[in-house]
Amino acid sequence: MELNIVEDERKSILAVEDDRNLLATIQFNLAAMGYRVLTAKDGGESLKVARENTLDLVILDLSLPVMSGMDVCRALRNDGNTVPIIMLTAWHDEASRVEGLECGADDYVTKPFSLRELMARVNSQLRRADMFASVIRSRGNTARAHESMHVIAIGDLEIDLLRRTVLKASEPLFFKPREFDLLVYLSTQPGRVFSRQQILEEVWGNGFPGGARTIDVHVSWIRRKIESDPSNPRLLLTVRGVGYKLTI
Repeated sequence: MELNIVEDERKSILAVEDDRNLLATIQFNLAAMGYRVLTAKDGGESLKVARENTLDLVILDLSLPVMSGMDVCRALRNDGNTVPIIMLTAWHDEASRVEGLECGADDYVTKPFSLRELMARVNSQLRRADMFASVIRSRGNTARAHESMHVIAIGDLEIDLLRRTVLKASEPLFFKPREFDLLVYLSTQPGRVFSRQQILEEVWGNGFPGGARTIDVHVSWIRRKIESDPSNPRLLLTVRGVGYKLTI
């Protein structure tokens, strides 16, 4: 008898939390949304699971036994693992949140949090990861090859997907999260014109209450950072009546 093996195509999420009740709640809600859920209750176990499985996202508590969430995050990034990481933290001070982001986390949720907020953050990070994956697939000859597969180089811009940083002529530029996401999206195919509707759906997601004005404002902010003369842009161009494109 021939066996047909069906591959599980669901996205895989690792949830790491030492509070058993909270972990069970997170697991239940993720599974209800159709995700394949793996769990771990301490830092050492979570690192082992992450290294032995292909994951699409990690939800990682900071205060864990055996090994802290911060150390787990650093270890994964040192491995070259770019899986999106959402940190769960009871720390409300800005310095602690910044430290978490600087060690490689993509987002954080402060306890106590609503499950609705956490699930929204999960969906946002997965959408962002899909967008970044499309960047790597579509690079081809449209962007220079680079030593790191996680860096997109266009002109004198270097966009680091792993560290979420942007350099212009080797000088660092500060980008807010959504500005960075928009720049990456336009970088997927330099020279291609993206409509405002495409940008809104892909970068902000379906159901976002804002409109075209939101995109125009973010484009203006980006131009101030990457253009020598923002009033006469050479890189991020407006295509009248359609949208925007990033030139090569």
